[in-house]
Amino acid sequence: MRPVPSNIAKPHYADTGVVKRTDEARVKTPEVIDRMRHAGVMAADILRRAGEVVKPGVTTEEIDIFVHDLTVECGAYPSPLNYHGYPKSVCTSVNEVICHGIPDSRALEEGDIVNLDVTVFVNGVHGDTNATFAVGNISQTDADLIRITEECMWKGIEAVVPGEPINDIGRAIETHAKQHKLGVVRAFIGHGIGENFHTDIQVLHYYDPRHTMVMRPGMTFTIEPMITLGTWQHRMWDDEWTAVTADGSRTAQFEHMVVVTDTGVEVLTAGPGAVSPSAPWKR
Repeated sequence: MRPVPSNIAKPHYADTGVVKRTDEARVKTPEVIDRMRHAGVMAADILRRAGEVVKPGVTTEEIDIFVHDLTVECGAYPSPLNYHGYPKSVCTSVNEVICHGIPDSRALEEGDIVNLDVTVFVNGVHGDTNATFAVGNISQTDADLIRITEECMWKGIEAVVPGEPINDIGRAIETHAKQHKLGVVRAFIGHGIGENFHTDIQVLHYYDPRHTMVMRPGMTFTIEPMITLGTWQHRMWDDEWTAVTADGSRTAQFEHMVVVTDTGVEVLTAGPGAVSPSAPWKR
């Protein structure tokens, strides 16, 4: 694993790879939210800049080096590094890879699509965001998949309303995906976030009537639908990290980190550096 300078504050798992979740309130204080806002803007800017590196011939390992070095330069720790032993600083998921792809020496090829999942740890909190990028010229089918997946994420974000059940998010996402005859991955979901990389809030990207936790102002979590051209089912590679579609169909993902407000939702990773800075949901 690449080194991180000793002057940069690290999460508790950085040296051992052992994740020990500490008690963390679902509803965050304004001070914690402000720190998360800073982390979110940083993550969004790193993601945007990493996306500019994506082109045919570039390896995912080179993207990992870029993200690692840029994160350290910003004074932050790349959260994925040694989280449960994950060996890299960013997740790079190409074509049929749903999530948690490990960067390697494979060069990206014209027509590929690749998701970059960036998370930073700074000032004691995590900022988490991801997006799917085209590698050179891609097919119209893949371009539509990327566009609709991002729309699904924003539909889910729009469904964040204080006092309403959290399964409204999954209902909105699944409804939009089904309108376009696309699959919604069920095995991997959005999550609470803050001082811990993952907290006990679960955000399903499909509708489950039993999932009725009420959204309250101050709750922070991610919305990160994974949408497929084929089946929603998955299988795992032997590395025990990489998840791929069971039928080999292509898949895309987008993610933002949000906080429930008194009147709706604020997107903590949709600052000036966000991949979609013009999206109208920050309020």
